[in-house]
Amino acid sequence: MPFALLDRWRAPAPDPRKVAWIGAQDYAHRGLHGSGVPENSRAAFARAIAAGNGIELDVQRSGDGQPVVFHDDTLDRLTDESGPTERRSAAQLGTITLSGTAETIPTLRQVLAQVGGRVPVLIEIKSDRKVRIAALCLAVRRVLEGYTGNHAVMSFDPRVSRWYWRHSPHTVRGLIISEGEDRALAGKIRRRLWLWHARPDFLAYDVRDLPSRFAAAQRRRGLPVATWTVRAPEHDERAENHADAAIFEVPEGNA
Repeated sequence: MPFALLDRWRAPAPDPRKVAWIGAQDYAHRGLHGSGVPENSRAAFARAIAAGNGIELDVQRSGDGQPVVFHDDTLDRLTDESGPTERRSAAQLGTITLSGTAETIPTLRQVLAQVGGRVPVLIEIKSDRKVRIAALCLAVRRVLEGYTGNHAVMSFDPRVSRWYWRHSPHTVRGLIISEGEDRALAGKIRRRLWLWHARPDFLAYDVRDLPSRFAAAQRRRGLPVATWTVRAPEHDERAENHADAAIFEVPEGNA
């Protein structure tokens, strides 16, 4: 009961009308990729739109301050280039092909123009301790200005949701949580402190941690729960029973 009262005070539940769309569909994790269609590519997003899926995507900040749609902070895994993503301008990144394809790294503005409000978008803002949170969040907010399709920002970093609560309260904001091996008392306290600092409108929860007493408590009081990454039948069951939406990937052989 004390925690429930503190949660309501420190991280109030959102107006249900603000977040009702989150649970209305599932989301393709980094787009509907596979079978030669790379993650976070315009081709993967086109497939998700055609299938009527929502889209989850990742954003990094380029060297000239623009949000680009790319998961890693280095180019090595996903391209034939190497080195930090942040050392290239958006224009330079836009000429780099994703390995084995003709797809290039798009900006967030280009992807939102492609989506055009046809499906909802969950934008994961990637950060680390070196990132200037205010500059990163402001860059994303500038791209979102005037975009009328359903969209939300989310991050593992509670500072991101906190920034949007303070500077862009109309933007739907989420906190991503993975309990992992951090389930002892210290981890439980840490998650609560993150929640209170972030003041999110919804949670994006690791499907491996469901069912979770913490996630269930927040869901009961009005924070929708999306769960990631749903890849297997047992994940489908957990998502169905303990979350409002699945952030999913199609197994490679079925893509």
